[in-house]
Amino acid sequence: MAQPKKHLEKKVCLITGASGRVGKSIALAMAAKGYAVCFTYIHSEREAAATLKELRIMSPESEMVKCDVASVKSLQEMFRFLRRQFGRLEVLITTASNFYPTPLPKVSEKEWDSLVDTNLKGTFFTMQFAALWMAEQAAKNPSELFRIITLSDVAAELVWRHHAPYTVSKLGIQHLTKIFAKEFAPAILVNSIAPGTVLLNPKSDAKHKSDILKKIPLGRIGEPEDIVKAVDFLESSTYITGHILNVDGGRLLY
Repeated sequence: MAQPKKHLEKKVCLITGASGRVGKSIALAMAAKGYAVCFTYIHSEREAAATLKELRIMSPESEMVKCDVASVKSLQEMFRFLRRQFGRLEVLITTASNFYPTPLPKVSEKEWDSLVDTNLKGTFFTMQFAALWMAEQAAKNPSELFRIITLSDVAAELVWRHHAPYTVSKLGIQHLTKIFAKEFAPAILVNSIAPGTVLLNPKSDAKHKSDILKKIPLGRIGEPEDIVKAVDFLESSTYITGHILNVDGGRLLY
């Protein structure tokens, strides 16, 4: 195995699915905090390359890697790359996710697999590979704390019509978060951020936005910065694990 780059006295953060939107904002914030960031992408290589260019302004050691998180083989290859390139991993943030409507009773096997394999299976195996590696590092340095932060969704606690596979996958992520927190304590702190509505689809019309705002007590759509602040809080906290942090403007009150 090739030796990791000599620069890596710097801590490393892996973020899945961070070429754009909220994932990109988290990646830039972690680079600004001094991490070497490695992020995955699957389809949008041009967008990923643009994100990497921005990251390297703050953190020249940062990398991107193509990875289909729904494939265990692809994840294994990605982690082999991480070990060769960086030789260490302190923080994992899972943002890779699929989202689209699937009305009952016509959900296809292909739709189920597309949503559940990416969102739940992919998150599980990413967490498992990362936690095993972090545990190896913790055995050598017992004073070090490691962190896994999953992104779930407040939809895990709601009953959304037309989104059964998606909401089930997000509820599963929250349960996995608690299981991993219990299993890998005290060396690895494992928490989840459950966003409400953040960054409306550009195709959304005025009525759709108005209907959503009626269900948000704080009266606004969330911004990526709201999620970034939650990540920053959990990354710096030392006495929180197994927690689901809702960042939803009060959406769950409805």
